[in-house]
Amino acid sequence: MQIPTDEEIRSLHLEHAPTRAAFDLVYTHCRIVCELAERVVRANLLPVDVDLVRAGCLLHDIGVYRLFDGSGGFDRARYVRHGVLGHGLLAEEGYPEALCRFCSCHTGVGITRDDVRLQDLPIPVDDYLPGTPEEEVVMYADKFHSKTDPPVFLTAGAYTRKADGFGPDKAALFAAMVERFGEPDVAEIAHGYGHAVLD
Repeated sequence: MQIPTDEEIRSLHLEHAPTRAAFDLVYTHCRIVCELAERVVRANLLPVDVDLVRAGCLLHDIGVYRLFDGSGGFDRARYVRHGVLGHGLLAEEGYPEALCRFCSCHTGVGITRDDVRLQDLPIPVDDYLPGTPEEEVVMYADKFHSKTDPPVFLTAGAYTRKADGFGPDKAALFAAMVERFGEPDVAEIAHGYGHAVLD
């Protein structure tokens, strides 16, 4: 599989972003997730394909652009669809399934078909769970930064409280990942971007 370069991925973001503000928000988040993931990989000496992790990080949220309307409005109520939309966007662009899955399998700590049914989520009934170590690292790193207005970093404690809102099983899954991977030092990265940290 040929992994796209950072510049190719940046160009894809520019092509699909409806506005410069949307590009800045989404692409900056993807770069931050990439920094976080690289730290997790190094700290744990994980035997993963580092180039694949990097591409997965830079691509994982590209579906967010499809939630903007023509006037720049954002469909936050259907945000859970961004992963499926990104998977479809990359497939349309001819990307292999291994890259498309970074979009559909990073939301929360994974979405099961039971989650889709019980929560009546607006996505096809299926399991959206990381299936490779690379997918798991991208999903994990993504939990430490949010594209809120303004964007913020989250500590493990802050994300655990958020995950608990989706059920105690989700908070427990995240706690197990923190135990395995450790908590990246978000304060240092946050300072570089001028973002606050939610503790």
